[in-house]
Amino acid sequence: MVISNVTIYKIDVLASYVKLGNSGIAIVASGTTCNLTMNWHYSYSSWLVPIEISDGGRASVEVEGMEVGLTLGLENHEGTLKLSLLESGCYVKEITIKLDGGASWLYQGMINAFEEQIGSAVESAITNKLKDGILKLDSFLQSLPKEIPVDDNASLNVSFVENPQLSSFSIEFDINGLFTDGKTVQPVSNHYRPASQPSVFCTDQSKMLGISLDEAVFNSASALYYDAEFMEWIVDKVPDQALLNTARWRFIIPQLYKKYPNDDMNLNISLSSPPVIRISEHNIGASVYADVIIDVVEGSQVIPVACISLVIRGTGSVKIMGNNLGSSVKLDDLAMSLKWSKIGNLRMYLIQPVMWTLVQTVGIPYANSYLGKGFPLPIIHGFTLQNAEIIFSSSQVTVCSNVSYSESDNLNQVPIHIK
Repeated sequence: MVISNVTIYKIDVLASYVKLGNSGIAIVASGTTCNLTMNWHYSYSSWLVPIEISDGGRASVEVEGMEVGLTLGLENHEGTLKLSLLESGCYVKEITIKLDGGASWLYQGMINAFEEQIGSAVESAITNKLKDGILKLDSFLQSLPKEIPVDDNASLNVSFVENPQLSSFSIEFDINGLFTDGKTVQPVSNHYRPASQPSVFCTDQSKMLGISLDEAVFNSASALYYDAEFMEWIVDKVPDQALLNTARWRFIIPQLYKKYPNDDMNLNISLSSPPVIRISEHNIGASVYADVIIDVVEGSQVIPVACISLVIRGTGSVKIMGNNLGSSVKLDDLAMSLKWSKIGNLRMYLIQPVMWTLVQTVGIPYANSYLGKGFPLPIIHGFTLQNAEIIFSSSQVTVCSNVSYSESDNLNQVPIHIK
């Protein structure tokens, strides 16, 4: 009897588990049931019977108690993950075969002789498919992007910088994590986290995923947008528009009103250095250093009359929005000093309440309109954060979350052909 065209069309896994260790990732599936079909053909002839006797048909096979195991290795390869199959195996415990067609009732009793052949074919097919599947998964990991676009001006560098660290209960990946302009090639070894920093820590150990972001990530975004000159603004519209007329300042800066009576004004704001972000166990602090030039508008002429240096300190908060980490800031303190003036000395204690109002009603809402959009966390496409919580520690923000997957394929509908 010859069997051919063996096709596995259904696999049910009763139980499986994953075990992590220094040597790799072990995956074991037990109690697996496999259903397959095949063609069978029988022929017989001898010198006593000059006519060849032949028959054939289809057979359905059920394999029970099959165990499948494999061990995988993970390593960093030029900023991407490389997956390798270290070991694999498949063991078939019991086979039930039913023949159809021809005189199948006649051959059913002798089919047991082919159980070992069919079992070996199934074991070989499963092992080969595991190897093919690992190659496809490795190709997928190699194709993961090294940058995630944030907007038209910035991307998040998500290239891997070290080999994954495996323990008995988790896998830890270290990525670059810094913001880049998308044009400059970043070396994959540029790692923001010092080696002495602790691993990701989640208070709820049942969470499936932990993402730890060092304050260097936020400061890299600050530096990038500062270098790109996105932190310069001309303010000519405010909620209380009367603030941008010299008449409103006649008791605050009398000489300004005297020299430029009832003239419109605007504020030319530019940061003198990138904002500095500091993360503590309790909150996120931000320090912003800015220069505000007071301009008087006379017809088509813009006349700078004074420059005031500001030190703005605020407290930030972060929140999860889908797979993005958004934030907002509130004003805590404002210090100021006169940098230069063309209209004489200014009484800063009179100007400070006005500047506080402008920062509170114009600067903070403007900043929050951008911070609220957030930036994407390094999550593989198809996965979504669920029930995330945020933990602050010294110089780090950690996101601990469960995940859901929305693009699963039904493996039971994918036939496996055995050659």
